Amino acid sequence: MAVLLALSGLLGGCAQLGYLVQAAHGQSALLSAARPIDDWLADPQADPGLKDKLATAKLIRAFAVRELALPDNASYTTYAALRRPFVLWNVVATPALSLKPKQWCFPVAGCVSYRGYYELAQARAEALALRTEGYDVQVAGVPAYSTLGWFKDPVISTFIHYPDAELARLIFHELAHQVAYAPGDSEFNESFATTVEQAGLQRWLDVHGDAKMRQSYAVYAARKQGFLGLLLHCRQALEANYAAATPEAEKLRRKAEIFQALQQDYQALKQSWGGYTGYDRWFAEPLSNAHLAALATYHDLVPAFQALLRQDQGFERFYADVKALANLERQQRRRRLLEFAGTQTLRDLAL
Repeated sequence: MAVLLALSGLLGGCAQLGYLVQAAHGQSALLSAARPIDDWLADPQADPGLKDKLATAKLIRAFAVRELALPDNASYTTYAALRRPFVLWNVVATPALSLKPKQWCFPVAGCVSYRGYYELAQARAEALALRTEGYDVQVAGVPAYSTLGWFKDPVISTFIHYPDAELARLIFHELAHQVAYAPGDSEFNESFATTVEQAGLQRWLDVHGDAKMRQSYAVYAARKQGFLGLLLHCRQALEANYAAATPEAEKLRRKAEIFQALQQDYQALKQSWGGYTGYDRWFAEPLSNAHLAALATYHDLVPAFQALLRQDQGFERFYADVKALANLERQQRRRRLLEFAGTQTLRDLAL
């Protein structure tokens, strides 16, 4: 997705030049590092554990095409080994007293609520500049992204060693982005891909999962749901705080209390998990509104898409309906999703 934005952004003038150059260079380097998975599998020098995971990725890719009607192209047929923990880092920014993220806009592709950098130092420099302007900022590592079918997205070392169920979930999500894309509507795009990943993973587990895999993923999913519950509660408290008719200083004081409570609640949740530390990285930077900005992007519209998928009773018809929605104006899309969901507001549905 980042490359599509960069390419279309070339029409935006010199102000974007530095950002666009690093984006183009990063994508080019990623593609240059990729080799066909079959070559890796045939390489006697390749690590046996890696070869097992790449064979699983091939199986997942074939399942996505056959069972989920996802695009049958060259994406995820190559593998790139990178010398960094993430393929890129996203910078998200929000005002100090709002959860609405700052938007960066590009011709054709529309607006998005992040900027992606292939080097951590550049992401941190952007974050520092935004903090200087008074924004809350989060720098988050990204293991994978989609170029919407413009390029051959590779399997990457940043996620290949995920447990099989999580690897399948990620590949289904990224391939779904190639099916439908609404310019400037990240909530629509990400919630749609999340719906496909969840439905696809259930089918994958039904066919390929054994008892151990199902149990392992059930534990993962329960932890994730518990963590998201904490974040949702925090978001509700922040929204109520920012909407209150109180002085700005009082809102800032209350904001600090809410984030402190989130830290404490997370420590209690970790204890209930037996000390599992999988979400500690989320707390690596001081907590801010920017940490919660993506929560709505990936989750608020999912129940509506799930209702549409149940109504359509099949992926191909579902994708056709989603493509039709993507061609509507943003507010028309929301109204149609409300009709599918059968509720008054999407926020009510999400809660």
